[in-house]
Amino acid sequence: MSDTTGNIIGEAVYQNRSFSVGTLSERAFARLFRGLVYPQIWEDPDCDMQALGLTDSDHVVCIASGGCNVMSYLTASPASITAVDLSPWHVELNRLKLRAAQVLPDHAAFYSLFGHADRPGNVDLLDRYVLPRMDVEARGFWNESVRFRARKSMFARGFYRFGVLGAFLGAVHVVARLGGVRFDRLLAAKTLGEQRVFFDAEIAPLFRSRLVRFAARRRASLFGLGIPPAQYDKLAADAGGDILPVLTERARKLFCDFPISENYFAWQAATRAYRPDGTGPVPPYLEPRHFHAVREGAGRVTVLNRSVTDVLAGAPAASKSVYILLDAQDWMTDAQLTALWDQITRTAMPGARVLFRTGGTDDILPGRVPPAILNRWQYDIAASSRAFATDRSAIYGGVHLYRLRG
Repeated sequence: MSDTTGNIIGEAVYQNRSFSVGTLSERAFARLFRGLVYPQIWEDPDCDMQALGLTDSDHVVCIASGGCNVMSYLTASPASITAVDLSPWHVELNRLKLRAAQVLPDHAAFYSLFGHADRPGNVDLLDRYVLPRMDVEARGFWNESVRFRARKSMFARGFYRFGVLGAFLGAVHVVARLGGVRFDRLLAAKTLGEQRVFFDAEIAPLFRSRLVRFAARRRASLFGLGIPPAQYDKLAADAGGDILPVLTERARKLFCDFPISENYFAWQAATRAYRPDGTGPVPPYLEPRHFHAVREGAGRVTVLNRSVTDVLAGAPAASKSVYILLDAQDWMTDAQLTALWDQITRTAMPGARVLFRTGGTDDILPGRVPPAILNRWQYDIAASSRAFATDRSAIYGGVHLYRLRG
């Protein structure tokens, strides 16, 4: 990774500039973004698109992350998407998905690569159809060997088992096995009642174990969820300094509030994969009915290894209508938030909307973004509440939607 990329990540993550334990923690987290963090993004694009009312006239700016969101937004056929990310790995992954949607022969091949993501023939799909249609830098990235295997081979070895999130979930599975948890019982549940019985009997007791209590109270233990130190502190603050009740409640929502037959986030948590027979549930972009829209829209997406504030600073005034920030603002200082919202407001078209998530329950903007900027926007309480209630990923404390006034 270049020094420039490292500086971009550092500027986003480092809130403590002097030497301290906090500084070391932030630098350790920032280093993770030199590689793959999210093989699958953990924000629900269905609830986002519903809250935003995404249409074919929208010009979207969003955080790219693992790309499931960017690709899924294409099912609404927006006019354009500008996806940005601090991780060069995420940028390459998004570009790979977009090119694959354009050049693979059919949905079956596309699903093999990103749905199953473990078929031996997937490397051949990349070599025959996708990589020859990408630039030299991208081909070099995916062909490069890491630990004696080319990066592209990950799609033949269970892609969702890799990255920081994949490793974290693998560690969770080890703890679960030690506690006698068998997730196949959960995946076979027919009703929400059966899911709740499973959670109460098998998962909830894990949060009371000494091992989990010891691990969860250390900031670095949640780096695998992509939670930086500042966001960890917000999570703990929701429960008077003890993060375990927060984690327990969010795990309960993940496994109990939505039918297992409709929640691909629960499948990923339990298996680090989607249903092996290919019958779903999966992110919208992997559904057969959306393949044409995804293929047609892929050329309208631009993916950049830059910060969203910098990208907006170079955009014309009144040129964007939708901003999807994931949880990136939880990382930011007041000065960074102000700079971001100054650019959002400058580039916002009439009717613009901004959607974001927070690790804590409360909206983080009041009192931090100057009233002269924030008063240009109206907080949509009803849409925010609906989006939070329907977010199947379940790991955040709040989903928030703002609309430009006037």
